[in-house]
Amino acid sequence: MSTQTLLASLFSYKAWADEGLLAGLADLAASGPADEYRTAARVFNHACIVDRIFVANVQRLPHGHTATGAPEPPPLETLAEAVRETDLWYIDYVARLGPRELEERIDFSFTDGAAGRMSREEMLAHVATHAGYHRGEVGRILTRLIGSSPPDTFTGFLHQAEPARRARNA
Repeated sequence: MSTQTLLASLFSYKAWADEGLLAGLADLAASGPADEYRTAARVFNHACIVDRIFVANVQRLPHGHTATGAPEPPPLETLAEAVRETDLWYIDYVARLGPRELEERIDFSFTDGAAGRMSREEMLAHVATHAGYHRGEVGRILTRLIGSSPPDTFTGFLHQAEPARRARNA
């Protein structure tokens, strides 16, 4: 499996898992304590902001952010729209990359102004793993307050997306 193929799978998985988390946040907004919803939404918004920062970074564009979070999360509909738009951007972007582009090192600035340098491949891996960490954080909040959290495993995604993977080879 090529790096590009793996990244394509990881970003499709990320979009799938993000949809589940958005549904969980909607449930929490409807039935949970407002302060807990706010905390969960702030965490997920942080992940989305970081995703968008790296959209700029991989393209060698300024990201315009001075922080990776916001004191208040946007309304859930606004957050959902931003998450979906960003997830689709990554899926499309990764599909167009070749090995040379993945290996290319890019200079960028962190939100505090500090310099950074990573390959596109490293940046994309960061986005995928960073998002997973924060989905887990929100998942713990959901489980504590509403008793469960949406499915969020790569294996679960692969087997749902490709049911033939469940079949045993003869």
